[in-house]
Amino acid sequence: MAEATQQIDFVPVKAEDILAERTRGWDMFVLATKWGIGVVIVILVGLWLFAG
Repeated sequence: MAEATQQIDFVPVKAEDILAERTRGWDMFVLATKWGIGVVIVILVGLWLFAG
């Protein structure tokens, strides 16, 4: 898995910053889920073609 980079800044936290961070996390989760589903489908089709 890819490692998420983290940076800690001691500045006042705004609601927009929190929302942007959570949105980015959700987008990364959705992207990883799409790739995972795609890989599983490719593996299953490959098994079906070669071992079916």
